[in-house]
Amino acid sequence: MRSKNLLQFATLVVLALGLVVSGCSKKAPETVQQEVGAEEGAGVSESLDTMDTGIMEGRTSGPMVPVYFEFDSSEIVGEQVQRIQTNADFLNGNPGVQVRIEGNCDPRGTQEYNLALGERRAQSAKSYLTRLGVGAERLSTISFGEEKLLIFGHDEISYAQNRRDDFVIIK
Repeated sequence: MRSKNLLQFATLVVLALGLVVSGCSKKAPETVQQEVGAEEGAGVSESLDTMDTGIMEGRTSGPMVPVYFEFDSSEIVGEQVQRIQTNADFLNGNPGVQVRIEGNCDPRGTQEYNLALGERRAQSAKSYLTRLGVGAERLSTISFGEEKLLIFGHDEISYAQNRRDDFVIIK
């Protein structure tokens, strides 16, 4: 019974968040343009140094992006290589920034297994960033396993969104 109530609550939270996010998406470009001080009607071109460091995708602090993983893997491959390179470029251009790498998993597997897999994913990203010139002392890791799902569906698209590392700026 408790599981059913929890599932209903989680579904309501996801629906509410979906409404909030979809209702606010049209205002962001206008806000960026005003913050940058661009002239009316002119295009806005920003470097990574001047971009807002709010949440951009997943729980990652912008302008960094999360890195996604294949099922049961902690290897950074394919298009995810460019995503971690984007994060390395930002960090190398902003030497005062410290980041917490948060390893996440989809809900399949045991809690213990997913915590270990999330840790391997976070450590993999940390190792990759250090090979790209980011100082290891600026990077910390934590595993949330399956505890901080973004999507609560039980399909491959939902699972894929939850298999990720988030990069959160620590102030």
